[in-house]
Amino acid sequence: MESFPQYTQAILDRINTVIDGKPEAARTALSVLLAGGHLLVEDVPGVGKTMLARTLATAIGGTVARVQFTPDLLPTDITGVSVYDQARREFEFKPGPVFANVVIGDEINRASAKTQSALLECMAEGQVTADGTTYRLSTPFMVVATQNPVEMDGTFPLPEAQRDRFTARISMGYPDTAAEMTMLTDHGGVSPLEGLQPVVSLEDAARLVAHVRGIHVSDAVRAYIVALGQATRSHPQIRLGASPRALLQLQAAARAEAALSGREYVLPDDVRAVAVPVLAHRLILDRRAGTDSAEELVRAVLDEVRVPAEHTPRTR
Repeated sequence: MESFPQYTQAILDRINTVIDGKPEAARTALSVLLAGGHLLVEDVPGVGKTMLARTLATAIGGTVARVQFTPDLLPTDITGVSVYDQARREFEFKPGPVFANVVIGDEINRASAKTQSALLECMAEGQVTADGTTYRLSTPFMVVATQNPVEMDGTFPLPEAQRDRFTARISMGYPDTAAEMTMLTDHGGVSPLEGLQPVVSLEDAARLVAHVRGIHVSDAVRAYIVALGQATRSHPQIRLGASPRALLQLQAAARAEAALSGREYVLPDDVRAVAVPVLAHRLILDRRAGTDSAEELVRAVLDEVRVPAEHTPRTR
């Protein structure tokens, strides 16, 4: 796809005009979209989590829906509900906000596990089943959920099955001094989203995702991905390691990283570049982990597992 570099760079440039000083977050968000996955953004309020999602949706010309997760939110508030039409004497399904290209789940961990579970089928299979009928979701489809740190008041921890469906987790962090100065100067009087226009069409975005699916992964690189997953499962400080789904998403994210780097095949370096955001949030640490974080343990696993010396990229 000859236009891939131009389109992806245009999307990144558009995000970076709105989100000051966070090019890594912008690249990861785009990588997750290209990988056909979902993104979890964990940080304190007010650092641009929701704005990142809105900018990405606008840049690809997609529809965007925002759901504010609260303790009283019901699953049908997300997926939709069947309403009885008295004139027609039959039930009619009213689609919920999940029927959009980019769904923003704001403060997802303020809702109960029952409500959070409403997203499981949507995220894994791209569909909603209501009253025995299955409804396909939009394409491309991406959930960008924001999460407050679990120690904040009124939060519920995400269930393991829910975390495992997010391709990657990132933390925005506070911008540096120069970025905050730029933000105050450029965005102090008007919202940066006002007047924002798409840089690619929705059809082009779907073609970008399809192109990434065709990026070649050699057997040596696949073996490396499997070795990383097995190393997390046998690590003495990790109680629950990476699942098979995690390895599939690690491969998909590595494909996106390779495509963004201008290649049509995946290198071990692509896997290493995305391993921390893809794997860390899925791990459950043993009490013996002490002060080590999941990110530190993933980096330790990357240091321990041997990188394949050879791989066989496909030439075209």
